[in-house]
Amino acid sequence: MDTITTTQFNFPNQKSVYRGKVREVYNINDEVLIMIATDRLSAFDVVLPKGIPFKGQILNQIATKFMQSTADIVPNWLLATPDPNVAVGHLCEPFKVEMVIRGYLSGHAAREYALGKRTLCGVQLPDGLKENEKLPTPIITPTTKADHGDHDEDISKEAILSRGIVSEEEYLILEKYTYALFERGSQIANQKGLILVDTKYEFGKTKSGTIVLIDEIHTPDSSRYFYKEGYTERQEKGIEQKQLSKEFVRRWLIENGFQGKEGQKIPDMSDDFIETVSERYIELYENILGEKFEKADNSDILNRMETNILNYLMNK
Repeated sequence: MDTITTTQFNFPNQKSVYRGKVREVYNINDEVLIMIATDRLSAFDVVLPKGIPFKGQILNQIATKFMQSTADIVPNWLLATPDPNVAVGHLCEPFKVEMVIRGYLSGHAAREYALGKRTLCGVQLPDGLKENEKLPTPIITPTTKADHGDHDEDISKEAILSRGIVSEEEYLILEKYTYALFERGSQIANQKGLILVDTKYEFGKTKSGTIVLIDEIHTPDSSRYFYKEGYTERQEKGIEQKQLSKEFVRRWLIENGFQGKEGQKIPDMSDDFIETVSERYIELYENILGEKFEKADNSDILNRMETNILNYLMNK
């Protein structure tokens, strides 16, 4: 099965290319960005050695649908999606923080809470919470946007403002947009029988100074979902929630002795495991969007993408 793990395109008026953990971003003439969603999989800030079939297409298409269905409440960077794996948008200056918002005590927050911490990113948490329990109110727990190869770090609103990472005026806008997007995402998930547990948003500023949503939104890489059916029963019995997110990959890595720490070796990913991961991504796509996933023709992905992008650039 063909997967995209890297690209080496050279487009007309291309200024630069940035390679993130799972995306590659081409700068065209300092005007637009071409963002390619690869099939790379990252966990614990480490890119795993094998690609996951259709993962890039799934992420790109979910993000596109959610950008379109939230544009009435928060402006975004998106201009077009000329290919299943490609999004084109306005060139933006990204803010150096990721806005993480949590409606439930899960994942990283639950792990920190289990260690006895009751303050997360400057936010006080009450005693007596159980893992995966709904929080009294959604909380924002930002992280710093790490440079390539570094780990993102928890940071409080106070530290962001005191260090001048974001101005207070702009941070209040990011905060407002984060709550609004999470509320809309939660409503959409609820209609599909899912619970949006937590997610992260990234924002940037256009050349004209408008703050917009960038990157991805409500995808399995940036978000955690539980199935609504059986949620209460599972909580009462103290058993794990059935979830749709990348957490199962993290759990598999932890069980196989890997948490991204120095000296640890990435476990071997069998073809069966990769197939399972691909199926889980497709499952999430079909659940969250409520439509069947149509696999794109992957017989010559790179040529397909290049042709579609060049056609877009020539005709825009």
